[in-house]
Amino acid sequence: MRVLVVGGTGFLGPRVVTRLSNLGHHVTVYHRGEHEARLPFGVRHVHAAGAAPPIVSFPDELTELAWDVVLAMAPIGEADSSALMRTFLGIARRLVALSSGDVYRAYGVFSGSESGPPDPRPLDEDSALREKLFPYRGMPGLPDHLADYDKILVERIVRSDPAMPGTILRLPAVYGPGDRQHRFGATCRRIADRRPAILFGRAQAAFRWTHGFVDDVAEAIVLAVTTERARGRVYNVGEETTPTMAERVEAFGRALEWEGRVVALDEARLPPHLATPGNFDQPISYDTGRIRRELDWREITPPDTAFRRTAEWEKESGVGTPSPDYALEDAAVAAAAVPSRRP
Repeated sequence: MRVLVVGGTGFLGPRVVTRLSNLGHHVTVYHRGEHEARLPFGVRHVHAAGAAPPIVSFPDELTELAWDVVLAMAPIGEADSSALMRTFLGIARRLVALSSGDVYRAYGVFSGSESGPPDPRPLDEDSALREKLFPYRGMPGLPDHLADYDKILVERIVRSDPAMPGTILRLPAVYGPGDRQHRFGATCRRIADRRPAILFGRAQAAFRWTHGFVDDVAEAIVLAVTTERARGRVYNVGEETTPTMAERVEAFGRALEWEGRVVALDEARLPPHLATPGNFDQPISYDTGRIRRELDWREITPPDTAFRRTAEWEKESGVGTPSPDYALEDAAVAAAAVPSRRP
């Protein structure tokens, strides 16, 4: 297969490109050239300033030959998705685009942008989507190009023309080596410091949010690119069973032989630096049965291995985790005088 990867040098991209190349596919990566990831010999690079997000222009050399699949790693919204369709319609057989669980109404309820009661059911691909667009517009410190971010618009446009069928992958919270958000940075630091307790508010401790280890998510993307059955389909990607936040940290601790405890406190007793916004009564829990049935996707990394590799990378990176105030945390546990849960 001839595969064009639009943006492929970030967190997920190098893993996807490497796997596709190792499977014998001819891969071209279109990017700015600011981050030259270690990719296999034979992968073609096309550099252009226009590869800055949102990507709305493509050099002529990318439209001179036909593509079996165009993979959009980070489409943002209407402008870049429309450019993809306009440029590659009649040139590419299929388009695969990465989306997110933030398209669901449940995410809007969690973040406070959507009204109505929480829905505790797992989200399948037919679950209700948000009614309000642009979920991050107006957020302090948001880069200008993300003001128009909305994966709902991406999905609408990518699936708008059957002449170039679009496949949508709604990704979970992706973690692992290279995670720029350092989703488990604070947890890994506390475990490395052999803290006796890791604290959550009670609602957050019981909250469920589907995650996926980076190598497993990359494998799902590769299957969507290489499997013809994926044409025109929408897939949730993520773990088969979503644990609570407390259960996830406990599993992390077991993998790292941590002997501490997870402590759930009333929110009023939680130290201010641990307070996290969100309606934790609304889970963001995916049903991932469709991609498992149709594409035979399975995780390729044992959970303990994923946790250990994440912790090792967090330790090596040495960034992303602010200095914690352990004295406040110890005082909160002592004041609560409640038994803790051991992993």
